[in-house]
Amino acid sequence: MTQKTANSAQPSIDSLASAYGTLPPVSVRSQRKPVSLPRLREMHQQGEKITMLTAYDATFAAVADAAGIECILVGDSLGMVCQGLTSTVGVSLETMRHHTECVANGLRRSQSTAWLIGDLPFGSYHESREQAFRSASVLMQAGAHMVKLEGGGWTTDIVRFLVERGIPVCAHLGLTPQTVHALGGYRVQGKTGESAALLKQHAHELQDAGAAMVVLEMVPAAVAAALTTELTRCATIGIGAGKDTAGQVLVLHDMLGINLGKMPRFVRNFMDDAGNVRGAMEAYVKAVKEGSFPVDALHAW
Repeated sequence: MTQKTANSAQPSIDSLASAYGTLPPVSVRSQRKPVSLPRLREMHQQGEKITMLTAYDATFAAVADAAGIECILVGDSLGMVCQGLTSTVGVSLETMRHHTECVANGLRRSQSTAWLIGDLPFGSYHESREQAFRSASVLMQAGAHMVKLEGGGWTTDIVRFLVERGIPVCAHLGLTPQTVHALGGYRVQGKTGESAALLKQHAHELQDAGAAMVVLEMVPAAVAAALTTELTRCATIGIGAGKDTAGQVLVLHDMLGINLGKMPRFVRNFMDDAGNVRGAMEAYVKAVKEGSFPVDALHAW
């Protein structure tokens, strides 16, 4: 009997997924530049919309990459959509390390061009800059290219500390799910003049500290649009923040219409007309790129 070669014994994600009817053999990623920090900055400067989507395992990450998603976020939202928790507060650093590693492995097998972001979970960076560096190192060694953390003001020194040590950072302002109990629920942030001014101040401070991206969640569209214009070195990524941000992010399960709770206002179910997961992701990319999603009247405040 002839022995199989190592390559034939381990088919690629594309060939496996194609056999199971998930992916066609030719993917969008073969037609695009590899996504890097300089490439993301280039997109931001040129006004090309950045697409981001969460993923928590190898296969969905590979499908998202093949569909043309530039940034894949291993979000602590996995606590709610994968673990069944009622908030993200209970997610541990070890859980984030495990899922980041799973996603990174899937992207490596698919010869990915995507940019991988790992969420720093609640309690993993709040104590000190040094704790934040240790936690970020765990996710970077698991395969992340960037880490994300929530909040402004007190996080500025942490962001600067990480960036100075070679760890790219994505900030997160507006509705910050890790502090949902302090916020009194999942509420729109920045609605008053005072709160909008503070949010803008924090965003500028984070940009000055070296944050390359900032997620704006459930922020009034006008506030997000103004910040997007003001922040020249930090790309805004919106979720429930209107159409004028530099990019968009959604939770995978939400955009596939399979979440466990009430569908948030800012979500569109891209499975409705797609027919399959790959098609839904491609429809999301197309809609963000051409500006047809989100629609402020439907998905923003």
